[in-house]
Amino acid sequence: MPIITLTTDFGIKDHFVSAVKGAIYSELPEVKVVDISHEISPFHITEAAYIIQNAYKSFPKGTIHIIGIDSELNPENKHIAVALDGHYFICANNGIVCLITSEFNPKQIVEINIHDTIVSNFPVLDVFVTVACHIARGGTLDVIGKTISEIKTIKGVTPIANVGNKQIVGSIIYIDNYGNLITNITRKLFEEVGKGRKFKITARTAVFENIYERYSDAINFEIEKNKREEDGKKLAIFNSSGYLELAIYKSNPRTVGGASSLFGLYYRDTVSISFE
Repeated sequence: MPIITLTTDFGIKDHFVSAVKGAIYSELPEVKVVDISHEISPFHITEAAYIIQNAYKSFPKGTIHIIGIDSELNPENKHIAVALDGHYFICANNGIVCLITSEFNPKQIVEINIHDTIVSNFPVLDVFVTVACHIARGGTLDVIGKTISEIKTIKGVTPIANVGNKQIVGSIIYIDNYGNLITNITRKLFEEVGKGRKFKITARTAVFENIYERYSDAINFEIEKNKREEDGKKLAIFNSSGYLELAIYKSNPRTVGGASSLFGLYYRDTVSISFE
């Protein structure tokens, strides 16, 4: 039986997550339910997409992903189920699915139309769970919705390479648990535009002229520990997902601070790379 994953902005204080899991197990006692995250910032579609993008490919093909972000049904926010890259995504038609993959080539998209048979003001619990369990039993998307060809997209989250390829202008799309700043600038774009040229990364007052492969590469371990620059050292790397990340070595937002607080940078703030 396929795995069902959950990604929501519900947090863990309230009953919502447990209620959704209970509803799934009531229908399919043998299914495996995996939490991707329930700590998404409220209604933060870009943040959720980044987390799902970097998690879903680790799951086996056929996995069903419930996304409970901005999921209330209204005339401008319909519900959809998408077969994409061998996986299924159940969510609101709010642009999130298009952000999950760099190339959006779905096998099928349906607009869910089972709402007349379900009385609900909690669509993730009732509608999304019903659809997920239907798919998990081997059901087809045609049964729970009508096929559509287009869905909403979100603009303004793609970096821009300026004329002459002398500059890339991107933005911060996610701040992780360490306070590190993840941008929408990928290694692929950096290499295509930069072509090995010297560069300078600028984000407000923070400036970087090197990009490391690992956090520890920024530390000179040949210098005695009590003399080397270590804790609090700023650095730029391409993270495990291939995105440019601005970080503080061994940061802790709860004590000494992280890159976000120390650089004064937050979601959607500009990060630019200038090439010589």
